[in-house]
Amino acid sequence: MIKSDNTFLPDFSHIYVESDAKKYNLTRECLDRFSKANIIEISDYKSFFNRNNQDFQTQKNSIKLILAVKKPPFIYKGTDILQDGGFRNFYYNTPILNCLYNCDYCFLQGMYSSANIVIFVNQKDMENAVEKELSIRLYPNDPLMLSISYNTDLMAFENILPITRSWINFSKNKSDLRLEVRTKSALFNSLSDLTPSEKILFSWTLSPERVVTNNEFNTPTLERRISAIRLAIKKGWKVRLCFDPVIIYDNWEKDYGELLNKIITLLDCNNIYDITVGVFRMGQDYFQRIRKSNPHSLEYYKDYVEKNKIVTVSQDDRDRVKTLFANKLKDYIADDKIHFWI
Repeated sequence: MIKSDNTFLPDFSHIYVESDAKKYNLTRECLDRFSKANIIEISDYKSFFNRNNQDFQTQKNSIKLILAVKKPPFIYKGTDILQDGGFRNFYYNTPILNCLYNCDYCFLQGMYSSANIVIFVNQKDMENAVEKELSIRLYPNDPLMLSISYNTDLMAFENILPITRSWINFSKNKSDLRLEVRTKSALFNSLSDLTPSEKILFSWTLSPERVVTNNEFNTPTLERRISAIRLAIKKGWKVRLCFDPVIIYDNWEKDYGELLNKIITLLDCNNIYDITVGVFRMGQDYFQRIRKSNPHSLEYYKDYVEKNKIVTVSQDDRDRVKTLFANKLKDYIADDKIHFWI
């Protein structure tokens, strides 16, 4: 993977294509985009993606692309560990499995045995599932919020395939549908020609530059993310700022305090939709799996506590995080717009 000042240029040497995926437009678009890749036809992506004894971090150095046809279910009810933003009808889907980035605190390392990327090319089936769920949702008077980038950073792929754009266009005539796009990407410019919609919420994760450098490998710099956020706000889109997870280390309060000062200075806080703040938290099974497979990451050897099979930071650290953010933001962001996930 080549990292430039402007974007990521994945260089997929091999693309594995399910036989049933060959007929889809997204498959043809992707193969045209990577015309020099070696194309290997397979019958079922799981036989390649779910193999035993794979090395996630080694694969990150040479990611392979898999084009597949997703089978049901196409949409999932949100879990307790996800931030639902107050939406009672909160769902997520998985148009892509895995991420171009390599954040060492990410749960995907424990969820999947492979670091290779799976793109599901049957977009229409996923859209049909959302339309069906809209008609049978549990709370019919409330809108349905769909997080479209839960198992990936969808916007980071926008220079490969315009999947984020497709979902935004899909939502246009769905009055009860809301979309959340979670991202660290700086590729918003690729969407800036679209007409802003109140239905769409872009949620950018921001971290101090030390965390970007030491923990969020292959991600855009803090400055590039802020530039993308400024453009999105200028264009009239709703933007959420996510400080999640706040990473605890020596002098973390100083670094996060300086980060908040920068945000207050560079962004118009009146135009921020809301802010979410969270700490490191991960299911015990994922945590143990990552600790075994990625022993060089210090994040999995800190002094955590376990509660209800969730590994997280101490209550004292959680209180310090809440105090820091509450005190720094109280004069700029209304209390009801700051949500703590700690």
